[in-house]
Amino acid sequence: MRPVSEVMTRHVQIISPQSSLQEAARLMDRFNVGALPVCQSGKLQGMITDRDITVRAIAHGMNPLRTRVSEVMTEHTRWCLDHHTIDEVLKQMREVQIRRIPVLNQVGVIVGIVSLGDLATKDPGGSQGLLRDISSPSEPDLSSLYVSRL
Repeated sequence: MRPVSEVMTRHVQIISPQSSLQEAARLMDRFNVGALPVCQSGKLQGMITDRDITVRAIAHGMNPLRTRVSEVMTEHTRWCLDHHTIDEVLKQMREVQIRRIPVLNQVGVIVGIVSLGDLATKDPGGSQGLLRDISSPSEPDLSSLYVSRL
């Protein structure tokens, strides 16, 4: 079984939880990515995606210059270790329908990220069906609509 370290993207751009959403968006634009690991002292604190910025912040009127990444990031994000097998990572991605997962070393420092694209191009046989499983529609979260109408 091949370890995920063989297919992951190395030299991942990270962002601090204290950075502004504007800085996060600029980094995403500069590096042509839709997600950034949020790290403090090299340790993973969460992930922020372009969707987090749009749906959790802008749609609710938050100012991207003043709003911190920590206010809208996804905490308690899934991750894997660099020695985990590709099959283990695929299983985790399927279970929670995620398209990318940070890769940590033995001491918990981020060393890469593996995406659906990495798996499709670097391990095409192992990723069969993954796109279908991850892309299955889920119900929209309408809870904020009900709260805002009260």
